[in-house]
Amino acid sequence: MTRPPSRPNFLLFITDQHRADHLGLYGNDVVRTPNIDRLGRHGWVAERCYVASPICMPNRASLLTGRMPSAHGARHNGIPLPLSQVTFVERLREAGYRTGLVGKSHLQNMTGLPPVWPRPQDPPTDGEARRPEAGRFDQEWGPAWRDDAGFDMSLPFYGFGDVQLVIDHGDTTGGHYRRWLEQHHPEVAALCGQAHAIPTPDYALSAARQAWRTRVPETLSTTAWIGARTIDLLEQYAQEDAPFMLQCSFPDPHHPFTPPGRYWDMYRPEDMRLPASFHDDAALAPPHLRWMHAQRDAGRAVKHTPAMFACTEREAREALALNYGSIAHIDDTIGRVMARLAALGLDRNTVVLFTSDHGDFFGDHQLLWKGPLHYQGLIRTPLLWSEPEARAQAVTAPARSQALCSTIDIAPTILMRAGCLPYNGIQGLSLLPAIAGQSLPREALLIEEENQRTLFDFPMRTRMRTLQTARYRLSVYEGADWGELYDLDHDPTESRNLWHEPALADTRQQLLHELVQTMIAHSDASPNPTALA
Repeated sequence: MTRPPSRPNFLLFITDQHRADHLGLYGNDVVRTPNIDRLGRHGWVAERCYVASPICMPNRASLLTGRMPSAHGARHNGIPLPLSQVTFVERLREAGYRTGLVGKSHLQNMTGLPPVWPRPQDPPTDGEARRPEAGRFDQEWGPAWRDDAGFDMSLPFYGFGDVQLVIDHGDTTGGHYRRWLEQHHPEVAALCGQAHAIPTPDYALSAARQAWRTRVPETLSTTAWIGARTIDLLEQYAQEDAPFMLQCSFPDPHHPFTPPGRYWDMYRPEDMRLPASFHDDAALAPPHLRWMHAQRDAGRAVKHTPAMFACTEREAREALALNYGSIAHIDDTIGRVMARLAALGLDRNTVVLFTSDHGDFFGDHQLLWKGPLHYQGLIRTPLLWSEPEARAQAVTAPARSQALCSTIDIAPTILMRAGCLPYNGIQGLSLLPAIAGQSLPREALLIEEENQRTLFDFPMRTRMRTLQTARYRLSVYEGADWGELYDLDHDPTESRNLWHEPALADTRQQLLHELVQTMIAHSDASPNPTALA
């Protein structure tokens, strides 16, 4: 059915831990992503889209609220998004939209693991400065889904009226997917996990519990299930008069890697190209990166957790190959969803977006995964916006923008495209002017990071702020008397830290001042005052 131009549908594809340059459209000539690339070729491509935080929960919360983590409250993993925070999905639902989420949410805690902060040796405190909020914050709690067959969510969930949930990563994901697999394919559910995996003795990442060759077939994988459930909701929405906002959220290509079937060996580690920075002169590395390398060289690198570590060349090649296989599986699934969207006639009035919650390291500076080192591979994400008219006209030359864009811009852009006013306290900018070829009133972006872990031999948990401009990236750490400064025009791999460069002293001071100004501009402005005094 066709919607009025002022009331478009929205289909948002989001992947997990997927850097921008791991797509063909962003210049990668190894991984094959024809369906995602087609969205970009028939639309608008943000070349410089950055996260609000390179951590899962904070940035996913920023995507939904259009606000920085310091404003919405989910500052780092382990702190759920307060239910009192307004999301753009809620606003669309209030405006008459059907709203659906299929796949990963990660707006609340899910692992069942205890926090690692504060540490037992830290000074004791008595309670919290902020009282706990009322409401259910257990809705993604993995153990509850596993141990209680009647456990389920309270809808709407942050504005989503229809939810089919996936929890965690690999082939042992929980939530609605796991229940479906156990009910309809119990023989397959019994074979999930590394203990039942097809042996891969040559893979170093298997020994580190970061990859295994699953026995789950392609058609029953998490990725395939998410595609099928997304299609189910599209078919349901096609029968109704209301417009819809549907988020199709894949927990891949996040590690541990378990690409099923042919996707496991679609790419060979031996054929992978390492990033140029893998071979950087270690003596030029900043102190915290040198510490990571020293941990590896001394045999002390912790490789079995989600946290980053300094890797070997073989580990980096394996990670690249398996990451590409996972991405190819997602791309094929997106192709099926888009084909069904067209068959239902919904593509004639559906804006399609593609993005990721953050990037990661694949041998960049000899690192794997993610952590508080804000190299471009971690903080830069893909962002594609495809209008139905451009797809209908088969536009093949994408509009590529160098504008500085942020995850927090997605919410106000969708609201404006839907004809809804933004709410007070939303901090992102509408990207519709940039999509139309105009400039944005922004010269710098703020990136926040708060971490539970203590890294780099710091005496405290890692806290940092980054300023990203068109040319420079500046990062400062709490408690450190040094920082990072990179000139991306002359050093795109961020291999030479210019923090202590005398010739750049004035530039560093200017950027530090701009960082302070940007942090002030992103302080919370909600609620508005109710009186002068």
